[in-house]
Amino acid sequence: MPAVIDLRSDTVTRPTEQMRAAMARAEVGDDVYAEDPTVLALEQRVAELFGHEAALFTVTGSLANLLAVRSVVPVGSEVLCEAQAHIARAELGAHAALNGTTMRTWTGPDIDLAAIGGLIAPDLGPFMVRTAALSVENTHNFGGGRVLPIDDLRGLRATADRAGLAVHVDGARIWNAHVATGVGLAEYGAVADVLAVCLSKGLGAPVGSLVVGGAETIAEARVWRKRLGGGWRQAGVLAAAGLHALDHHVQRLADDHAHARQLAEAAGVDPATVDTNIVVVTVDDAARAVDDLRAAGVLAGAVGPRALRLVTHLGVSDADTRRACEALAKAVG
Repeated sequence: MPAVIDLRSDTVTRPTEQMRAAMARAEVGDDVYAEDPTVLALEQRVAELFGHEAALFTVTGSLANLLAVRSVVPVGSEVLCEAQAHIARAELGAHAALNGTTMRTWTGPDIDLAAIGGLIAPDLGPFMVRTAALSVENTHNFGGGRVLPIDDLRGLRATADRAGLAVHVDGARIWNAHVATGVGLAEYGAVADVLAVCLSKGLGAPVGSLVVGGAETIAEARVWRKRLGGGWRQAGVLAAAGLHALDHHVQRLADDHAHARQLAEAAGVDPATVDTNIVVVTVDDAARAVDDLRAAGVLAGAVGPRALRLVTHLGVSDADTRRACEALAKAVG
């Protein structure tokens, strides 16, 4: 039987043999004591890539976002974000439950500066929630992997500066945005006070994200990481996977983007609307389409009653894409 092609998410990738070899030979220490040399090397490298002072390696993107948002939004204050943002829809309410953060949203996925300006709430005394930060997701997961234009991000930064607010960027797939547009990682870093970036999606590492920001911000995030149970010991084995991914798996994201456009065309979606590696297809019955694809050996996800999502990644070859296109054309035709 042909192997199953898993297009549910880019989180399903497995370490390559070369990545496993890098993990096996990693030099390690105790990261709670900040003594793991491979973790320290990863943190320094990622901080420098984004033009910030420091970074902190965390086990998940959700934890990275939790620490990042907490660093710029005091308890009882709010962050403004898009209605389908990951921090609002896909992190189990952690920001409210653990950080005491409230949220209000605009409807996107684009950056709507007029709408954002109308939502910003100043400190009006002991009655109203004060806005502390603006948050955006680049690329936007539930927006179909949409890249936020750098000029829009700079406009957001200017809006935040005028209002005295911080900017958080959920950059789980910012590597995809970088490859798709050619915009430098430091340019993306310049619009944010704090970022969360992921290694275990498009870059194919088995585990890990990083919080990126100023030295004081990251020092405090390290304390809160431990307080929340996220301290780890010889984590260099996992950091080595991240370093290998940065060396070998960034530019190859262009292959994932090309595969996504092929899937889009097979599904009757204009490939020009697919920015990166996520394709969302409108169908009559998403659950039925998922079942039909599964029967053909292709795994996909339903992200709404009529919304089918397919995500390309390191584990999907040219041949896999051709097979998936054939199955997709039949399932949605």
